[in-house]
Amino acid sequence: MLELDKDTCVGCQMCVKVCPHAVFEMHEKKAVIAHADRCIECGACQLNCRYDAIKVTKGVGCLTVIIRQDILKMKPEKCTCCCD
Repeated sequence: MLELDKDTCVGCQMCVKVCPHAVFEMHEKKAVIAHADRCIECGACQLNCRYDAIKVTKGVGCLTVIIRQDILKMKPEKCTCCCD
């Protein structure tokens, strides 16, 4: 599960930069979770947020990606990583 505390977010854009699947976007100088369904719960955003505005609870995110891509042969949505 992915949670973002908008009050704690300072708009540094680090989460936007480090997320491999473009889950975050900037709106009105603050980060927002724009594509929660793309989150694989890798924790990169939480590890890189200096302000503790993001919490990631490990779940089935990576497994969901494996099922979609490897088993169901679904093409991933456009993202910023190397899977295009």
